[in-house]
Amino acid sequence: MFRIKICGITNVQDARAAAGAGADAIGLNFFSKSRRFVEPEVARQIVAALPVGVMTMGVFVNHGAAEIVAVAQRVGLDGVQLHGDERPGLIAQLPMGLSVVRAYRCGIDGLEELARYLDDCRTAGRMPDAVLIDADAGPEFGGTGQRADWARIAQEREMINGLPLILAGGLTPHDVGAAIAAVHPEGVDVASGVERRPGVKDHRLISEFIAAAKLALAGG
Repeated sequence: MFRIKICGITNVQDARAAAGAGADAIGLNFFSKSRRFVEPEVARQIVAALPVGVMTMGVFVNHGAAEIVAVAQRVGLDGVQLHGDERPGLIAQLPMGLSVVRAYRCGIDGLEELARYLDDCRTAGRMPDAVLIDADAGPEFGGTGQRADWARIAQEREMINGLPLILAGGLTPHDVGAAIAAVHPEGVDVASGVERRPGVKDHRLISEFIAAAKLALAGG
């Protein structure tokens, strides 16, 4: 699973900048209402332009399993992130060769709902490969720049059944180190925190974010 992902990539230049700065994954958003939406054909060109070893993750919101698989195959994705209200059984319908990250918006109830969801996934026949915990932004499905509750996540981490934890939610080059120190995630995910505007990355901020995250993940 990835350690540092730059999400909401919409063009080849930003993808190459992320890879060149040391990101081990990028995210491509296929939710049509997102400000970072990318057409599958454009996404395919982005994936083709990346160096070997950079993981490509597709962000989906309430898509059906057949559509997810079709887009993943067309684009050449390594994995998918489920950011909507997908039922636990959908994960079991996806090919085993496709990594699955389940995103969860941590609100006033903490991780209790996520724990129940993971129990249902186990019953349905397949667990996600990791969970991505984001801030609860109401009707928005991520990418809002709102910070997740680090203390709550750290306190309740045992509720995710030992799965790798990817931390998201309002991270920037200036606070990613503190976030990693507080939560001790296996990885981090950023979109708005390295942008000039939605869907357009700031290459300097990408480099600064990755450098800070690598240092913190290494225990520095």
